Order: sequence, then structure tokens, then C-alpha cells
Amino acid sequence: MSSHREAPEISKDPVADNADVYAFVSPDDPSTVTLISNFVPLQDPPGGPNFFEFGDDVMYSIYIDNDGDGKPEIAYVFHFTTSLRNPNTFLYNTGPITSLDSPNWNKRQFFTVTRVEGDDTTAYGSAHPNDHHKHKLKAHVLGRNLACPPCNIGPRSTPNYAGLGEAAVHPLPGGGKVFAGQRTDGFYVDLGAIFDLADLRPFQHLHLIPSADALGVDATKTLNIHTIALQIPISELTSHGSASTDPNAKSSVIGVWSAASRRRVRMINKSSNGSESGPWIQVSRLGNPLFNEVIVPLGQKDRWNRRYPAEDKAFLKYVQHPEVAKLLPVLYPGVFPNLAGLGAARADLVAILLTGLPSGIVPGFQNYTGKVAADQLRLNVAIPPTTTKPSPYGIVGGDLAGFPNGRRVFDDVVSIELRAIAGATYPLVEKAYKPDAAAGLLTEGLSPASARYQATFPYLAPPLDGFDTPAA
Repeated sequence: MSSHREAPEISKDPVADNADVYAFVSPDDPSTVTLISNFVPLQDPPGGPNFFEFGDDVMYSIYIDNDGDGKPEIAYVFHFTTSLRNPNTFLYNTGPITSLDSPNWNKRQFFTVTRVEGDDTTAYGSAHPNDHHKHKLKAHVLGRNLACPPCNIGPRSTPNYAGLGEAAVHPLPGGGKVFAGQRTDGFYVDLGAIFDLADLRPFQHLHLIPSADALGVDATKTLNIHTIALQIPISELTSHGSASTDPNAKSSVIGVWSAASRRRVRMINKSSNGSESGPWIQVSRLGNPLFNEVIVPLGQKDRWNRRYPAEDKAFLKYVQHPEVAKLLPVLYPGVFPNLAGLGAARADLVAILLTGLPSGIVPGFQNYTGKVAADQLRLNVAIPPTTTKPSPYGIVGGDLAGFPNGRRVFDDVVSIELRAIAGATYPLVEKAYKPDAAAGLLTEGLSPASARYQATFPYLAPPLDGFDTPAA
């Protein structure tokens, strides 16, 4: 999956597992950028009695690098607090939840969001005051005690869930918005096929172990996720502090990623759940979809989650020579002869995933941040949103507002990255190379239902309810 169970250690810690990151110019307000980071993946809707929630003991961060050095100059940091009305019942709710302050809602969650600015905002949360001074950190609380919506339990417990979700969209100073709570998972993937030796169902007859072609199976269509979403004026994210209108300007490009951190020390005793202390240590992070999932080898995945993007040069070789590019010619005999003979370092993938695309590669577009190799979503904020027939294939589908120009909630990132790894994008850096015919056709054969998304912030639709949703 995009990053739902991507590394050994974080797969054991779902509340800190960074599943997907999205960044795009907002179609409902093009003067803003929407930033979304999802956590607590693979939620089966009937999840009681302990319904899903954010971790009170986790620090969640969304980072913005606006000068191309691989270090974030801006961070939005979230801390959550859970409150019980009645600790002497096992029930999540004792009747219908009709508002965010309903007395029937027993286990509620609230959050604080803080904007941090400085030379390197990953230092926020350090136990050493000198780190804050060194990086000139300034923190400003944008909202306190903001309510999350409940999980979507069913028509009796949450009879008007859409209204609860709308009430949980909170205004921020300066014209922004924030939301944190359960939503439908927007990421779609044929998980069973991908990890069964990359058996793409629409092309199964070409596989090393062939079978009849079939439609893709959407493994996440009945699952929910926990979403942190921000809608921020563009002028608050750029290095020059104003909205960008020139797509060719370096200042029009921002890098975005997200992370989760835990305290260094946790002590457990018999009388309580224990205590935590020490600095915050990063345990999960995500920029581009599928980076740690399929680019980084198994023995390096936990290490990658602990590192910061500015240190990603250590993983450059895995991008230059991706394992999947070597496997495709083996798993699909005779289908990828040109890919099999492509031994050069993959400069196209380095540009897509680690540096951004320079001007002149794709007509009318660039999202280049410089030579620092760093896994980030790179968004050119001067490219307006595509509002008429946007392509789920993003830039490879001729739509400059889609992945890898940031990432929208409906972008078919699995198919896009499969095509790129298979060589479809290599002519961008080597015009003499001829991709195999199959490279530009690779797809899982999935078309997600429109009910998965909504046209306005936070763009991911309300979560599926536990009573009406069948098991996956």
C-alpha cells in the first residue's frame, strides 16, 4: 500500500503509522493549498468497542520546505487529548451522538495545532533549548481544544454523520481551516495482486504464472482512515510570503511531507499505563507514495522512517536502480525487453522522487527544488487546479495539476509509479530510449467510486459506518 504497512516496526504501531500524504492547490479555493496526512490505516468500520483514534502519546507533524534545502522552514504540529465522560461504562456512546458536545458521546478527542517556523523545524520537540535557539524556532498556537468528530458507528449512534464532520472543520487565524478525524480512505490499490508477485490482473495472461485476465480488486474500498487536513493560504507557505503566479519561478515550488514522533522513553508500571519523557523521536514519515513501500529494501525501512529527507542521499542508489524495474522483465517474460536492457542509473526517477523536474522536461511545468536529494511531494503552487476532467494519471496523463506535482486524493499513484519504473518516463532524460509498449499501459484496472471523495475540504468523504459496511 502507499505506506499503510511499509516497515516492520511501524506496522506494529498503527496510531503512528503515516499512511498517505496529499498536497494540492485547493479546487474550492485556489488561493490556498490543501495538505492532508493520514494515519491509523486499514480501519474496518465496525471497530468497537474501542473505536479508532489518534494517539495522545504521538506528535504528528506536517512539514513544508520552501527553499529547497531538504529541511522544513514551516511545520504544523498536532497533539491530541482523549477525554472520558464516564469511565465506568464500556460504551463509546450511550445514545445517539447528534453534536460534537453530545452528552451521549463518552469517549471524545480534542487537538491543539501549532505552527512552527525556523531554519529546520524538525528540531521542534527536542529536549535541548539550544536546538530551538540554533534553528531560530518560533511557535504559535493556532487552535486549542479543537474537537474531532466521532467515528462513524452506525445510523442509530451517528444518525447525521455528515453534519458531525462539517462541524469538525475549524477556522484558523489568517483564513485557513483544519480538520482531524475519521474519513474514507482515498487510496486505492489491488493489494492482493501487487504483492502476489506483481500479478496485475488486467495483464495476467502475460505473467510468468499466467491466468485469465480480470478486473482489479480494490482492497481499501471498505476501509477508513484517520485524517489530519489543513487548508492554508499560499502566501503563508512560500518563501517570499505572497501568492505565486509564475510557474517557472523557483519560489513557486514547495516540498511537503509528514511525520509521527514518540517520546524517547516510556515506563510501564502496574498502577497506570505508565509515563513518557525525553525528546520526541521520529518513528514514521512519508513524502512520495510508495517510496518506502517499494523503493527502500526491507533491511533499511525502519532506518528510513527515522531519517529526515535532507539525509536521503543515503537511499539514492535504490531510486537509481529500483528492484521493481529488475523484476518486471522476469515476471512478464518477453514483455519488457527494453527495460531489461536499461542498466543506466534512473535519472528520471531521481527527478520525480528526489529533486523535482527542472524546466524544459515537461512543457509548461517544473517543480525542481535543487540538487539536494530528498523524498518530498513537490508542489508548484502557481499551477492552477484542473476542474474539468482531471486525469487520475496526473502529469503522465497530461494533467499538470496532478502527481508528481503534489498529489491529489484521487490520483492513481500506483499506476503512475508503475509506468515510470517500467521506463515510460525515461525518455524525459534520454530521448533515444524507446519504452516498451507495455510501459505506458500498466494499470491495476481500478476506478474508485466517486463517493470516496467530496468536492470541498477536507476532500476525503465521510467514513463508512460500522453497521452498514460489509466486511472487506
